[in-house]
Amino acid sequence: MKTRKLGKNGPEVSAIGMGCMNLNFGTGKGVSKGEGIKTIRYAHEKGITFFDTAEAYGPFTNEELVGEALQSIRKEVIIATKFGMISEEGGLNSRPEHIRKVAEASLKRLKTDYIDLFYQHRVDPNVPIEDVAGIVQDLIREGKVKYFGLSEAGAETIRRAHAVQAVTAIQNQYSIWTREPEINVIPLCEELGIGFVPWGPLGTGFLAGTITPDTQFDGATDLRAIFPRFTPEAMKANMPLVEMLNDIAQRKGASTVQIALAWLLAQKPFIAPIPGMDKKEYIEANIQSAEVQLTAEDLQEIEERLAHIQIQGERLNKELLDISEKQ
Repeated sequence: MKTRKLGKNGPEVSAIGMGCMNLNFGTGKGVSKGEGIKTIRYAHEKGITFFDTAEAYGPFTNEELVGEALQSIRKEVIIATKFGMISEEGGLNSRPEHIRKVAEASLKRLKTDYIDLFYQHRVDPNVPIEDVAGIVQDLIREGKVKYFGLSEAGAETIRRAHAVQAVTAIQNQYSIWTREPEINVIPLCEELGIGFVPWGPLGTGFLAGTITPDTQFDGATDLRAIFPRFTPEAMKANMPLVEMLNDIAQRKGASTVQIALAWLLAQKPFIAPIPGMDKKEYIEANIQSAEVQLTAEDLQEIEERLAHIQIQGERLNKELLDISEKQ
């Protein structure tokens, strides 16, 4: 597996990381604990060294799963987790005392004495980002955290946080059909030497080419049931994007998944996507994307064809958009 460095001073990680959330919840019923452990360890055997989780996934159960799966190979991997999305009072909470409490709880669930990359899951409008960066800096000095990250943050917040404690990585939604970070956030990452970790790099599954306008999503277990981009009308309108990926995939001897991920890798050398993987076959396909070479002509063709495709539907539902900063 090829590797990439997360920004100027961050860790070296596998070019394709593993989003672990779907093993427990998110896009359908989660797998058993035993199956989840096997899947994570299989990913590592195949060369993945970058694993992403959060206290909010489950909640808590995903961190426990990741911790148990990676305990025996802890020194060989980079584990990212997140704080601030949930609290006892409900809603966002990035008060410094709460961040410290979350860090201690995450360390226990992850069965480790340090967190490689600690993200603020969503920017808390009630807590100055300088205070957030300050407490994470304290945790770094204490050896409980190695690197600081932000998720779904806008450029101004990133710059303010970075002035207090160096930000190592930004994790915002980014893919060939969600390109808002290109306007301000990715250029700022390049300027400041910050890594960029796209979540939802396969369009929450749409870019895999297996979803059709007739696909039904279980509202009890699948978040896509409430996402505007996954209504039957929106999926039908957005199918030309998948058809375009299919055309290029066939020509390159690859899959639509591999073209979608290869496109992300081709954008900047500091980008390391974390597609969700809950099956071994997904791991195989995703890893191979790091070997797909898109030429300048391929990338130009994609841009030209994208210019004629109007993506329909918001990327998230209103509640999630309301707690995500403008990109």
